[in-house]
Amino acid sequence: MSDLQTIHIIAGPTASGKSAKALEIAARENGVILNADSVQVYDGLPILSAQPSDDDKKSAPHDLYGTYHPNEDCSAGNWREDVIGKINQVIENGQTPIICGGSGLYIKALMEGFSPIPDIPDEIRQRVIKRQEELGNPAFYEELKKRDPVMADRLHPFHTARLVRAYEVIETTGKSLADFQDLPKDAPPTHWDFYVTLIMPERAALYARCNKRFEQMLEMGALEEVEDFTNKIENGEIKDNSLLCRALGYTRLRDYLKGTLSKEDAIALSQQDTRQYAKRQMTWFRNQLTADETLT
Repeated sequence: MSDLQTIHIIAGPTASGKSAKALEIAARENGVILNADSVQVYDGLPILSAQPSDDDKKSAPHDLYGTYHPNEDCSAGNWREDVIGKINQVIENGQTPIICGGSGLYIKALMEGFSPIPDIPDEIRQRVIKRQEELGNPAFYEELKKRDPVMADRLHPFHTARLVRAYEVIETTGKSLADFQDLPKDAPPTHWDFYVTLIMPERAALYARCNKRFEQMLEMGALEEVEDFTNKIENGEIKDNSLLCRALGYTRLRDYLKGTLSKEDAIALSQQDTRQYAKRQMTWFRNQLTADETLT
């Protein structure tokens, strides 16, 4: 008998049908579905972020959905630490872990591990983010280049998240992020056997699903959800640079509520943003993730 423990990875672009596949495996293998989506980890916009429905949660156990407050920052490292703990719990309970989501960096972090990088104090992170917002990417990139030419040479001048990450690391440690990336990675346990199912629908069909799902979100109350979330930002309950504000459709619907965009345009632009995001995801998965099984 093999001592390997199977851990299912269900990956693919948004609206591809990952959740349905995860539910199918959960029913067959006594599974627990663990979220691997960087937006669905946050509480606050469950409809707009397409979190599992109540019926889905009744069909199979789900975890790591809506577990972070919108004012918190969940990095891939934070998520990896969380999910490893959950995987161990699931295995101890005699169940099968099923990792489901479209955040490739999360999935890669779990499967390949991370080089050890010190925690970044929140005050430094916020200061760096503010600096980037004040300068804009070209000037911020040049500033990073003066302090860390090695990382600047590796990064695109408009990849904001990675620029901020490199800057905050050198600000905190005095060392280049490249120095940490060159250290051995903290690999997962050797007895974990990842079985990767990649769902990659034909593009026209995927785009149609993206469009339809956004319309369904509106029918379920996504607009009212955005209004409530925006009110919480305005009254100071949620910070205005919350990562959850990046949820697809949030900015467009907020602009409609503020009267700066028509409802028709808000919907059309949200659908366009979603299709473009799905396209980027497909490119990433095609180039970065080796699948045991690819479904269309």
